[in-house]
Amino acid sequence: QVQLQESGGGSAPSGGSLRLSCAASEIIYAPVSIAWFRQAPGKEREGVAVIFDDDDTAYAGSMKGRFTISQDKVKKTVYLQMNSLKPEDTATYYCARRPSRAHAGSLDPVAYTTWGQGTQVTVSH
Repeated sequence: QVQLQESGGGSAPSGGSLRLSCAASEIIYAPVSIAWFRQAPGKEREGVAVIFDDDDTAYAGSMKGRFTISQDKVKKTVYLQMNSLKPEDTATYYCARRPSRAHAGSLDPVAYTTWGQGTQVTVSH
C-alpha cells in the first residue's frame, strides 16, 4: 500500500514562506488526486489545495494566490509552496491521496483514503 510522508514544516515569520513536500513510497497510478489539508487545534480539518494526475489544480479560496501546489512525478513528490504566510496558517499540514480525478469533493477529507502523518507549520506574528 502506498505510504505518504510529509516534510518541510517549521516556523516562519508572518509574510514568510515555506515549502512542504509529500513523498510517496511508490508510483501512484491514475486516476488519482493528491491534496494538502491542514488542521489547527480545536478546528476541523480543512482542504488547502489539490493536484490531479493531469496536473490540474484547485485551491481553497483563502489560499488561492498565496499557495501553489505542484508535483514531480519522477520523484513521486507533491509540493506545497506557501508564501505570504499569516499566523492563521498555523496548523498541522497533511497530504492525502484518493483514487479519483473528479473535481467534485476534491477538498473534502472524507474522500481520501491514504494519509501522511503530518508536518507542523507555525507562523509567528
